[in-house]
Amino acid sequence: MDDSRHTAEFLRVKGLAERGVATAQHSLGFMYVNGQGVPRNEELAVAWYRMAASSGLEQAQYNLGVLYQRGWGPEPGITQDLVQAVYWYRQAAEQGYGPAQYNLGWLYVKGQGVGADVQQALHWFAQAAEQGDAGAQHNLGMMYEGGKGVPQDLAQALAWYRRAAEQGYARSQFNLALRHDSGQGLPRDAQQAVHWLRKAAEQGYAPAQFNLGLRYDKGQDLPQDGAKAIEWYGRAAAQGHASSQFNLALIHDNGHGHNLEPDPVQALHWFRKAAEQGHAGAQDNLGLRYENGLGVDQDHAQAAHWYRQAAEQGFAGAQYHLGLLYAGGLGVPQDAAAAADWTRRAAEQGHLRAQFDLALRYESGQPSGQPSGSGAAADLQQALYWCRKAADQDYAPAQYMLGQLLDRDDSGSVDPRQAGDWYRKAAEQGHAQAQFALGLRYDSAHGVARDYEAAHFWYLCAARQGHARAQFNLGVMYAAGQGVPPDPVEAYAWLHRAGAAGLAPAARYLQRVAARMSPAMLAQADTLVGSA
Repeated sequence: MDDSRHTAEFLRVKGLAERGVATAQHSLGFMYVNGQGVPRNEELAVAWYRMAASSGLEQAQYNLGVLYQRGWGPEPGITQDLVQAVYWYRQAAEQGYGPAQYNLGWLYVKGQGVGADVQQALHWFAQAAEQGDAGAQHNLGMMYEGGKGVPQDLAQALAWYRRAAEQGYARSQFNLALRHDSGQGLPRDAQQAVHWLRKAAEQGYAPAQFNLGLRYDKGQDLPQDGAKAIEWYGRAAAQGHASSQFNLALIHDNGHGHNLEPDPVQALHWFRKAAEQGHAGAQDNLGLRYENGLGVDQDHAQAAHWYRQAAEQGFAGAQYHLGLLYAGGLGVPQDAAAAADWTRRAAEQGHLRAQFDLALRYESGQPSGQPSGSGAAADLQQALYWCRKAADQDYAPAQYMLGQLLDRDDSGSVDPRQAGDWYRKAAEQGHAQAQFALGLRYDSAHGVARDYEAAHFWYLCAARQGHARAQFNLGVMYAAGQGVPPDPVEAYAWLHRAGAAGLAPAARYLQRVAARMSPAMLAQADTLVGSA
């Protein structure tokens, strides 16, 4: 319509309104609210809505309630008045106007303008739901699911969710998807889960978009497809969905197994977006980038800033990283006590490296960050406690350290058999010192029956990783024929390697072995050493 028709319509409606026609009064209020054919005017909008509302027109009562609930217009405008909102919503709700019943139910839920009352909320949601209001149907489903104001009844909850979902209500579609995914109250049905997720996602519901992206990302119930994962994460990320922003950053950071080229600029962009919204994982990741100069100028103060943001949310990785900065005085004043405190917080949440670091602190007598040489006594029981925590997470250095602690006579918990078990766990993960320790136990019958073949096996594992003492012991075994047939060439080669690594006794043994070797054997041994 052009302005003249707007104006003509305004004059026509105004004439009817002034003669007391309630529907015209409501329409005139609507025109003033929206500036339709007339400049916007908050006071006149409310005045005409009130006239229509006082005549009993439920739509006007509802719109008046909305204006009072939200407050409206620039100063002075219409001041928010929740008591007035409740009054007008009730007038419309009691006439059966569904949107007013729904809004009144919410005000009872929140205790705004009226005392919180779950039963009243349930009543008004039920009234609106029976009239087909999808939002009320969803809320009624939530109340049945949580047992709020009614006995908990998942079947009833799902029935209401389905009624709302079939009307296109995205939150209910998402809830149905989650129930089909988990098999909670419904048979697990991946196809139905994806169906409802897609319905909600296509309406722009960010949690559904994220969930759909996650399925394409992980190949869960859908073919793995990095491009589609990026598409759905991107839609949710553009709405400010922090977890989508974070996952989008992860994909761009490393291609994430999707045969996509890493894009560090995009990764940094999305990590920052998520971090600025308070996503702790993104904050920790951004801290790591500033600490190591990855895509940004190295800046330990910025690293400390982002670590702290995440650490104060309880993110264990960031607590550990912040502790390391305090220990080194990087970006923050050096503070051993703060370093120990943050390390402990991370350890208490199960952070593996923090637990191991705490064990080392107790073993060295520095649990609270006292400097080395301060004379503080070691606390081996606490060292054992934290070391075991990390070892139980299959951390090979902690498993080896735990074996050492259980071997110590002063630990108060000496247990050679258990020590051997932990050495074995670390050795089987390729930990060279644990492999040597295990070889030594079989060699010396410490906590196990003597077994030279087993000793040879574990010495060989450690020796191949450059462990000098294992190389020396292996040379001695080949020279003496312990656990293996005598082999002076192998003995010479391993003793030579041990000597080259700086192990002094190896030179004497090497001379003895060489004295018993023919020139041909020595040449063979030199070739073996040279090829290592």
